[in-house]
Amino acid sequence: MSKFFQALLSGMFFTFILDFFLFLGIKLNYIDYYEIDLYYNILFADNQDFLIFLFFTLLIGYVTLYTNIKLALVFVGSLFLLSFATLIAPIGNSVGAYMLSKENVILQTSRFSYHGDILYNGRKTVTFYDTELQKIIILDKKKIKGKI
Repeated sequence: MSKFFQALLSGMFFTFILDFFLFLGIKLNYIDYYEIDLYYNILFADNQDFLIFLFFTLLIGYVTLYTNIKLALVFVGSLFLLSFATLIAPIGNSVGAYMLSKENVILQTSRFSYHGDILYNGRKTVTFYDTELQKIIILDKKKIKGKI
């Protein structure tokens, strides 16, 4: 097998592991904190950015195969520590809020207008914290007017 394919496959392997722990921390410390009904696989698949994944695959593959071992260990080890940091509750919650929430949003249906924060924009529903009601509500995307 050529060295390029070895770099590509090792980069994909390490990037999948990093992504797994990143999204695991978000699931445990953001999604479960707000009691959003969402499976890990859906969270992982819907929020995975292909270009970022490809960038880290190529970068990690290059570093692990084409640089010296000390640099590769420090670089990949640092990325693992950053990824594992989401397992710490405040960090995982902050990263989840940064990636998934939108603040100060107005959503309208045919009958009501909601003011608050989008906690999670899912495939069919939107989990929304209404600041006037001070309550988390789930809205059907088909009933929301306009773009979310």
